[in-house]
Amino acid sequence: MTRRKVLIAGGAGVAVVTAGAAGLAGAATVTTSDSAASADAAATATASSAVCSLTSEVTEGPYSLDGALVRTDITEGKDGVPVEYTFTVVDEDNDCEPLADALVEIWHCDTLGEYSGFVGGNGHTEDDDGTFLRGGQVTDSNGQCSITSIWPGHYVSRAVHVHLRVHTGVTLTDTSYTGGTLLHTGQLFFDQDINTEVQALSPYSDNTTKETLLENDGIYDDGGASSGLLTLTALGSSVSDGYAATLTMGVSTS
Repeated sequence: MTRRKVLIAGGAGVAVVTAGAAGLAGAATVTTSDSAASADAAATATASSAVCSLTSEVTEGPYSLDGALVRTDITEGKDGVPVEYTFTVVDEDNDCEPLADALVEIWHCDTLGEYSGFVGGNGHTEDDDGTFLRGGQVTDSNGQCSITSIWPGHYVSRAVHVHLRVHTGVTLTDTSYTGGTLLHTGQLFFDQDINTEVQALSPYSDNTTKETLLENDGIYDDGGASSGLLTLTALGSSVSDGYAATLTMGVSTS
């Protein structure tokens, strides 16, 4: 398998593979010579052909903070392999229609496994402003939003992951939001083979804590896209060039 590997998870890859009746049973791997075209196709997949099943609810974990900044780029200068996330939110209770005006919020650790607001939890000392690698965006009329970040590092007992919440009915402020209803709490996961290559790069390699493999993670249940397994498309010829990461989330508005 080459580095330009694409994970086709659930309906995001419907143009390449046909998901079974379950739709979200798992993921397949293919190779591509046109990563940009594949990323566009995944990002623009229609809601009706993407997901018509609920995405798994999981714990938000111990590192959540309220009042996330609403912004497209959450890196704040943190080094790491670039990741361009595109999320599509669909309403499972309404024939998987795109869910507009939903706030998709994500947060994750840096290359050393440290979370903003909780620096030191993985044994490293660094500046902590309480906001790096945290933020969200509001979905458009197609139920889509995009967020720029980096590939997370790792820490003891968990596979590499990203935390996610979906809110509806929020009121936007100058930089953040107030109110609203928390609709979905989940976590996002990465292909283990690609992640192994990423974690071997600097500055990830400076993190010497033990890494947990995806197959041994206590949260991920090997359920493919329904369990937050991202569709990954290489942005260049090298792992360090980064990835486009897409996921369609089926949520319940009831």
